Parts: sequence; structure tokens; C-alpha cells
Amino acid sequence: MQIFFSLFVFGEVWRSKEKEVTLSSISINNKIMTYIETEIPGVWIIEPKIFFDPRGYFMEAFKQQEFDATIGQINFIQDNESQSSFGTLRGLHYQKGAYIQAKLVRVIKGEVLDVAVDLRKSSPTFGKHISVLLSDENKRQLFIPRGFAHGFAVLSEIALFQYKCDNFYHPEADAGINIKDESLGIDWKVPVEHAILSEKDLKHACLKDASYDFDINNKLY
Repeated sequence: MQIFFSLFVFGEVWRSKEKEVTLSSISINNKIMTYIETEIPGVWIIEPKIFFDPRGYFMEAFKQQEFDATIGQINFIQDNESQSSFGTLRGLHYQKGAYIQAKLVRVIKGEVLDVAVDLRKSSPTFGKHISVLLSDENKRQLFIPRGFAHGFAVLSEIALFQYKCDNFYHPEADAGINIKDESLGIDWKVPVEHAILSEKDLKHACLKDASYDFDINNKLY
């Protein structure tokens, strides 16, 4: 199956045209979803198969059997949704300790630049990030495993953002990296100085001063 996608890796734009993806593509019960592992192992782009007809379209947004067979068993327990306007930056969020989270994110309406930053100590990609455009047109999803900070920038007038998570929100475990931390090298595609941010997100420490307890050599699930 031929696919077209753009992927921002470590601050660089990687484009693939007419790339044949076979290693991570699986077919179960005659349904196909495309799974693309990014340059940071464990972070995946998922592209659903969309069926169009004169009425509109149909797609399977999530299929546990396929997900488990390709990425691994993740017990998602809650779905969340947010609405944001152009120029909004949310993040970079994570939870610590027993409340660490994995997320599967997608956009219902609009477009965002979605970012995952590797916070796993001893990881060869520690401090690096993956940035992916998610929109209601490309219908891509991004799986962000435990041990990462997550955030996104809204590039459309309005964005409806939805995500699954495998742990409940716990205020005492809530943490983040400052979205303005220049050491991360993230191009948010919107002027950060004019972005809409919460007071809470502005108070997060930069990576070098942040508190996190993830290690790639320890069991995170």
C-alpha cells in the first residue's frame, strides 16, 4: 500500500513519497491499519484505512487486536477531549511515579503539531523529540509510550483533540517541561512569544531542572 506522509524528526522534516511500508503493516480480518515506527523506538504513527462512498466515509479509529499485535498490550482506561484555538500551545505534560501514562492521540477537527519528548534516562534518544502533523484530513494518530512528555500546537482556527490514556489523572503526579525550553529545539510552527499558554504550563521548569523518574532500563508498564 502506498502512503504519503511528512514526519518531523529531531527538529528536521522527513518526507516520504510513494513509500512502501511493509514491516509494520498488518492485516487482521481483512482490515488494514498502517503502523509506522518513528525514529524514536516505541513512538508510532497509525494510519487508519478509510472507506469512502457517496454518503461520506467510514473508518475504524481503534482496534485493540491490531494494536496489541503490533505495538503491545496497553490497557487504555479513559478517553479525553479538548478544544483549542489557533496559536494555543499545550504541554509539555507527563505524570510521575505510579501514575505514569501512555497516550494515543488524534485530531477530530482542525490541525495540530503534536510533539513527544523522550524523558527516559539512559535512552539513546533522551531529550530528543518527534513532531507529527495530525489533522482531520490525514486522520493520523500518534502513540506516545510511557516515559515521554507530550504537547501540541494548534495550527488551525479551531482544533478538537482527543486522546486515550492508560492511567487516570493525578494532580500530585502532574509534571511538565517548559514549552519555551530552547534546548529542546522544537519548532512549534507558531510564534511562541505570541502563543496562548496556561499559567500552569508557563511555570514548568526547563528539561535540565525538571523532575522525572523514568529510566529505559526499568520496567515502565
